[in-house]
Amino acid sequence: MTQDPGKMQGAKNKDQLEEGLGTDKLEVEKISKITPYLKTIPSAMTKFKNLQLEKNPSPPTLSDPKHSASLEGPFGVGPLVFPSLQRFNNIDFFLFLYFVLVVAHGIAFAMVDLILNIWRKFSLSEEEKYIMDFSDYIASFLVAIIVAYYGGIGNRSKWLAGAALMLIIASIIFAAIFYKYEIIRPAEESEELCIEEEDRTMTDCGGVWIPYRSKFIYLFVFAQCLHGVSGMPLYILGVTFLYDHVPTFSAGLYLAVSDAAQVLGYTLGFAIGARGVKRSQNETLSGLGNEFQLWQKNWWSGFFSIAVLSFCTLLPFLCFPPRLPGAHKISLEKEKEPRSFDRRLKNEEFGPNLKDLLHALKCLLRNPLLICFSLCKSTESLTFKGASKFVPKYLENQFLLTPSLATMLTGMIILPGSAVGHFVGGLIVDRLEMSCKNKIRFIVVTSTVALVLFMLILFVECETVEFAGINEDYDGSGIFGNLTAPCNVQCGCSSSIYASVCGRDDKEYFSPCFAGCKDSKNLYNEKTYYNCSCIKEGLTTVDTEGDFVDAISGKCNMKCHTLPLFFAFFFCSIIFSNLSSIPVTLIILQNSPPNLNSLSLGVVYTIWRISGSIPGPLIFHISIQESCIYWNVNKCGKKGRCWIYNKSKMVYILMGLCLVFQAASAFFGLIALCNYDSVVMKSTESLVQPVKKEGEEKV
Repeated sequence: MTQDPGKMQGAKNKDQLEEGLGTDKLEVEKISKITPYLKTIPSAMTKFKNLQLEKNPSPPTLSDPKHSASLEGPFGVGPLVFPSLQRFNNIDFFLFLYFVLVVAHGIAFAMVDLILNIWRKFSLSEEEKYIMDFSDYIASFLVAIIVAYYGGIGNRSKWLAGAALMLIIASIIFAAIFYKYEIIRPAEESEELCIEEEDRTMTDCGGVWIPYRSKFIYLFVFAQCLHGVSGMPLYILGVTFLYDHVPTFSAGLYLAVSDAAQVLGYTLGFAIGARGVKRSQNETLSGLGNEFQLWQKNWWSGFFSIAVLSFCTLLPFLCFPPRLPGAHKISLEKEKEPRSFDRRLKNEEFGPNLKDLLHALKCLLRNPLLICFSLCKSTESLTFKGASKFVPKYLENQFLLTPSLATMLTGMIILPGSAVGHFVGGLIVDRLEMSCKNKIRFIVVTSTVALVLFMLILFVECETVEFAGINEDYDGSGIFGNLTAPCNVQCGCSSSIYASVCGRDDKEYFSPCFAGCKDSKNLYNEKTYYNCSCIKEGLTTVDTEGDFVDAISGKCNMKCHTLPLFFAFFFCSIIFSNLSSIPVTLIILQNSPPNLNSLSLGVVYTIWRISGSIPGPLIFHISIQESCIYWNVNKCGKKGRCWIYNKSKMVYILMGLCLVFQAASAFFGLIALCNYDSVVMKSTESLVQPVKKEGEEKV
């Protein structure tokens, strides 16, 4: 009996497919080539079912090289693969998506920082302020090890898609807070002139309360936790994915681009948030019910833009396979490179159990190089945070700049300097193709140069102008450290409003009120003040209306030429202190077993959070408080920010901390350099099998 040739051929193909399930790699490759041409959903579902049967039923481990080689696949979601999209199945497109997502995460981080600075003015307890501030760090600290270990086992691109989803949710929550609730109240423009006691109005000491205060705090903390958790797959799994898909000598450039994305994102977020603060300060209430949505538009629209950016990366990340084509070949090349870890760990299996996780942690913590460079990362972070806290205060006191100008100049130096340092450091180790030991030498040299540059900053001084009540005592009628003098005691001035004026006596005053000025005018875009009781000397000038001008708004001309020198030293020190960032990351990855790379970065981030991110701001805050000698105490008796510092004490405390942290980076680098040869030798000797004597029985 004859059969249909088509049916016989189909049955033959079916038998071959069933015989090859789970064993024949050639058949799997054929199926992968056929898959892109599937057109109908039933056929796709059938193929998906067959591919599921071919998978190894045992759970994946961290050390199965054959399994990792089979994870290379096409760009698509499950069986839905299209040939036209395979051009995106490469590391360059992954880097582009990763760059966009990291920028979005950095924008959110900067905007949250600015929000917290604004909310410190409201009636929040110290506990609430710290919870809102550190919830991001605490959440990331708690999940770093878990994300690193289980993310290293699974599909890292899918974990990044999960991070994008969490960032979307966090951004929507932040946007909803600003869209629904009145968070930032625009300040009415006011200027404090000298007003006699009988003409003053009573001050409301009730405090500034935010509507629906408890509800928005809970939402904010929840969004902060999501933001912190979303950062761990980004900065751990994303980095290891990039490292695993490029040659070692090219990894520096890729990691430099990813690091630069963080700084770029923070800069953009700072610009968006600063514009929102300025907008709210320049607008006044109009009495409409939802008017606050207009002058909070920069905030909620900024967070909504972050959600849109994150969503643009979500779907493409879901399409990436566990390993890109060619990754296995790169891993084989990297196995030939010298590494300083126990080679017995390379093929040791670590399952998904808690016992395996603890065993893997124990193996990593025995590597002294990993510990040294984890501490290097912490000291690098502390140096950056210390400089960020120190420089604005230093500029305000040493060069008598306004707080806003000092903060702006600090941001213009720190953020570009950090970005340049990260990128140039990665570019140098990439172009010079440095060995691991040369990278350590590079870290020691750059940290030492940064230390010297930080020390030179201490010698940059400037002859400051006389500031009434700070370094001048109102011509002998007042006392140092007290803004109030007999010439303005009747004015009832408050130190809450800082609006410096320059008198005709070439002295600077905290505000028109402390200068005793009773009248003001706006002439030719310049604010001028008249009838100032504290200004009795100096050349008098007459305005266009015939009145004698006593003071003008703004700072006095310091005639100081050392400020550019300070910025030159500071900018160079920031660059050199960040040159070691990418080499440190590369050394951590090179000196960990390939199957534990993600977990090694998880350990680094955990140590970083414990020793740097969480205690760092507290240390600098306490140090600043210790050097304050004049606090802003408003008319209600509430203490605010510090206006006057003991300049010498502040410089030595804060700059001393920065020097200690930078010296610690060089010290840990020296320890690693001294122990590198012994660690490498020990790891090599662990592979040598003892030679058996003749006649000895084989065990």
